[in-house]
Amino acid sequence: MNEMVLSNARLVLADEIVSGHVRIRDGRILEIGTGAVPAGAQDCAADYLLPGLVELHTDHVEGHLIPRPKVRWNPLAAVLAHDAQIAASGITTVFDSLRVWPDKKAVGMDGDAPVLAGAIAQARAAGALRAEHLLHLRCELSTDTVSEDAEALMDAHEVRLVSLMDHTPGQRQFVSIDQFRAYYMKKSSISAEEMDIIVESRLDAHARFAAANRTRLVAAAHARGVVLASHDDATDAHVSEAISDGVAIAEFPTTQEAARLSHDAGIRVLMGAPNLVRGGSHTGNVSAQSLAQEGLLDILSSDYVPSSLLWAAFDLPRRESGISLPQAVRMVTKTPAGAASLHDRGEIAPGLRADLVRVALAGDIPVVRGVWREGTRVA
Repeated sequence: MNEMVLSNARLVLADEIVSGHVRIRDGRILEIGTGAVPAGAQDCAADYLLPGLVELHTDHVEGHLIPRPKVRWNPLAAVLAHDAQIAASGITTVFDSLRVWPDKKAVGMDGDAPVLAGAIAQARAAGALRAEHLLHLRCELSTDTVSEDAEALMDAHEVRLVSLMDHTPGQRQFVSIDQFRAYYMKKSSISAEEMDIIVESRLDAHARFAAANRTRLVAAAHARGVVLASHDDATDAHVSEAISDGVAIAEFPTTQEAARLSHDAGIRVLMGAPNLVRGGSHTGNVSAQSLAQEGLLDILSSDYVPSSLLWAAFDLPRRESGISLPQAVRMVTKTPAGAASLHDRGEIAPGLRADLVRVALAGDIPVVRGVWREGTRVA
């Protein structure tokens, strides 16, 4: 029997904050107490104690694999560096969001998902991971072999989430083709002539592949019990399609209309934590804060900055007086866990996994002081 007590903490529970202690036994929360401090307890010095964060959508690992253009890092080393930063950010469950985007002209896209999935499996088998890593496939519908590539990954690995993406210019994230051109020309340092070719190619690929790929991927995910997410929904038609496909999560809706329709349909609305802490979308779409104001924000995701997830949980109640810290914390713990059918974590409650984060504040910025995954300290 392995037992530990964390005491003198501000426990962020589902609906309230209480001062007390948590007793952990064999990786599970045994009890929550507010009375006398048990002998041998670890003193948390009145810091906050939160459930371990649950991250559903982050491509952060890809930046470790390709830290500079034309530079490829050892995949296992990339995964371990990514994992260390994830754990240090208070994230105990992470869905590594791997691009399934078979485009041989796109540096860092073609072939990386199998390589990274294999490296994650290798690290897991070696017992080298701090956080629990699950797989999320970000499937670009307007590509020729995305369905067969994704199905191969689902058959080889335990994929838990699939998102249906379509970055064709002129819709969803980039309603304006000029906006698409400007964004990617700056990001990729390509010429206007090269961009003309890309736009024409993307439009052609959408017409040829998107509808069939969506139908096949939806069927493949449902057959394997994999949770589905839509991506960058903007219109009533997009949301109606998501409802028809049995989507559970709406990732980054680009308009308030799409967010409201998704929320009303019982689809969990996920927005980026960087969007919240920065005060808006970096591509000019709807802001996470405006959705929170309307009660339409369910889940926050760190997207590309792991530390933003914890920061957003503390920042949102400061921005919106109608949202409490426990409510904000649910957006990064219990709600994403439930949306992904992980009902054994996401809350400080007896019987659940002892995934915990000790947090102090430096001004308005949260500082991670300790992280436990199933009762074992990992950061």
